[in-house]
Amino acid sequence: MPDASAGSDPLHLGAVSTHTQTAEFDPPLQLALGGVLPAVTCGYETWGTLDPDAGNAVLVCHALSGDAHAARHDGADEPGWWDALIGPGKAIDTDRFFVVCSNVLGGCRGSTGPGSTDPATGRPWGAGFPAITIADMVTLQKRLMDRLGIARWRAVVGGSLGGHQALAWATTHPRCVEHCVALATSPRLTSQALAFDVIGRNAIQTDPQFHGGQYYDYPKGAQPDTGLAIARMLGHITYLSSEGMDKKFDVDRNAPRDVVTGFEKRFSVGSYLAHQGDKFTQRFDANSYVAITLAMDRFDLGRDRAALADALHAARGDGAQGAESGVKSFVVVSFSSDWLFPPQQSRDLVNALAHLDHPVTYAEITSPGGHDAFLLEDEIAQYGPLIAAKLGRVTRDAPRLRPTDAPVLELIRPGESVLDLGCGSGRLLAELRRRGHTRLVGVEVAQPKIIAAAARGLDVIDYDLNRGLPAFADGQFDTVVLSATLQSVDELVHLFDEMLRVGRRVVIGFANFAHKTLRDDYAKNGRSPRSEGAGGAYDHPWHSTPNRRFPSIVDVLSLIDERGAALHEAVYLDSASGQRIDAADDPNLNADMAVVVVSR
Repeated sequence: MPDASAGSDPLHLGAVSTHTQTAEFDPPLQLALGGVLPAVTCGYETWGTLDPDAGNAVLVCHALSGDAHAARHDGADEPGWWDALIGPGKAIDTDRFFVVCSNVLGGCRGSTGPGSTDPATGRPWGAGFPAITIADMVTLQKRLMDRLGIARWRAVVGGSLGGHQALAWATTHPRCVEHCVALATSPRLTSQALAFDVIGRNAIQTDPQFHGGQYYDYPKGAQPDTGLAIARMLGHITYLSSEGMDKKFDVDRNAPRDVVTGFEKRFSVGSYLAHQGDKFTQRFDANSYVAITLAMDRFDLGRDRAALADALHAARGDGAQGAESGVKSFVVVSFSSDWLFPPQQSRDLVNALAHLDHPVTYAEITSPGGHDAFLLEDEIAQYGPLIAAKLGRVTRDAPRLRPTDAPVLELIRPGESVLDLGCGSGRLLAELRRRGHTRLVGVEVAQPKIIAAAARGLDVIDYDLNRGLPAFADGQFDTVVLSATLQSVDELVHLFDEMLRVGRRVVIGFANFAHKTLRDDYAKNGRSPRSEGAGGAYDHPWHSTPNRRFPSIVDVLSLIDERGAALHEAVYLDSASGQRIDAADDPNLNADMAVVVVSR
């Protein structure tokens, strides 16, 4: 099992894979910033077989230091950098899909870049390589797509810089992308992330062996290896987390590895970084590092929600062919310890998409792996099912409904759009989908439940309800549901107001903590009461209960009145007998569950 603190470098190859193919394109490539490349080459690899209708193609986009060799082709092949995700029977199943991964424009692993020959001079482009953007990388991939006879990718999948490419595909060629999967990425770099790239480029370009970027005629020892290694060491620190680095280096911090290097190796972390930096210079070009980091730094979908929503609106397509003309859905994944592309940036993307009512699934994976977590096997095991579900591996089980689900389902009108808060594993939403509802969104915070709901093919967003519902517009849903979750929310009044803002109607199902079984238990035993019933809401010891508050039916009805809402319907239940309790029969005593419908 890979060490979560080890980072991604051990997964990368030294030489370009023997499986890398090349595609030559003679028409000049007009670049977004005004430059022109007279001809371009794209290095790429493929896995699986393309269907006759070319409908099973998946594009995988690599990160800064990656290449086209994303996965093994057979047992004798060298490891790929995403082996745990791509292959037979894996989340991106090469028995079902035709997978393509190309080296980016500006790279040095098979595609045209600064080390390629400038036809005008017969010498490498060097530092004279024209400035490129993420959009230019996508343009070269689009040429490859056309060459392969593919009209629409089933999905475009990428992490970090690869995530930028996936987002660029979604916003510049939306009719060519069915699903956009963006991992550990952002709509733009933070100023801190930009700063690290600036330092890395300075290290390269001020290296005495840089020779103005024309170092290709010099022997290896006279090239800017020191600057490139320092840039890589600095970048590598940003890919890890503080927790991961402590785990790896703190125990033997004064016992460095005995590596051959000119860099400091007094401490274990120093010898590790020196090894990573020196190794990087054996397989990467300094000018490519400069060109690609600048492209990443220039990528910008917008700094605020209005700008971001405007950019992402393009993902819908031109509308000429209906909803199918654009991106069908997004999957966005972030990692808790990623401080280079922090989770908030992913939430910004998700909030803008949700506000646009664009289908999106989002999960923040708890991991000590830092930015590199998207490449690590344990983390892939967590987010892989989200990708597999979008690619059609959907659980079609008959979900077990909770006691309150039946009356909630009764109170949702046919065809309504529904936002289910605290959706769990998607039981209620799956049943609504079975009944013909199409606009369904779940919100959940427990990662296993998010994955289970997504595996059912549902759109679910990892979001803390205590923050309210800022991602959603006023009146965006016909019905907002909060079932069996009310007692676990801290900022309940704020959430209550937010539900009334976002939904035309609000359906709330909750356990009644004034039920007679709890009253009797408390009176007899003089202890914090526990009891069966109410779907298990009561059955928790006081010291580890998920219940933050203990509302009664009277309490909830009072809150509805205090917040100026109108009560339309109420259903009171005795879950033990399955009977409904009439409003005249003191439901606050005799019902252990209730479902109410309210609106402004």
